Formats: sequence, C-alpha cells, structure tokens
Amino acid sequence: MVSNVSRIEVRQEKHRRIRRHIVGTAQRPRLAVFFFFYHMYAQIIDDTEGKTLIAASTLQKDVKSQLEKTNDVAAAAYLGTVIGKKAVEAGITDGVFDRGAFIYQGKIKALADAAREAGLVF
Repeated sequence: MVSNVSRIEVRQEKHRRIRRHIVGTAQRPRLAVFFFFYHMYAQIIDDTEGKTLIAASTLQKDVKSQLEKTNDVAAAAYLGTVIGKKAVEAGITDGVFDRGAFIYQGKIKALADAAREAGLVF
C-alpha cells in the first residue's frame, strides 16, 4: 500500500535524524539554514544555552534591498556572505553546518560556500 506521508513530514523526519549528530556549542556554534517558498533564513545557534547568537534572512530590509529575487542561488550566496560577516564581527570563526533535511546542492551549497569565503570555518 502507498504511504500518504507528506513531503514536509518526510523533510522533518530527515532533519530530526541529522540533528541527532550535529550539536552547536559555545566554541563551535551551529549554522542552521532553512528556506521555504520565497525566503531563506540562516541562524548561528548555541545549543548548550539554547540561544540564537546571530540571525539573517532575506526578509531583512538591508538584505532584501540588495536582491532582485529572494529565493534563488544568488540570494543564498548573498545571505551566506551577510551571516558570515556578522559572525566574524561577533568573534565567531568556527562552527558546524546544519543543512537541515535539504540536499547539499544549489542554494544550500551557495550559502555555505559564501559563508566560508566570509570567514567562517566548518
């Protein structure tokens, strides 16, 4: 019989499996990436305290004004640069990359590469 599990539920289960192995600490916080329909979000999180240290998204005015579209590879690369620069300014250079349940290609890869070029190491 065919399962009626939605794509969102499948993605959420994949994310739970991945998160069992990825933990952000104060020395190496977690860079979590999420995109949904028209916008992308990136957060640097310390899981030991349960705090978001730095956040950036394509909804922010300064980021959105620089972009033609907010959901393509170019937008992901720009968002990676923004989050990377904010992290370096805050004194964060090392981290752990959490791609969620998304495949490491396209937008996710562009964001990660841009964050690395901005100074983050993961």
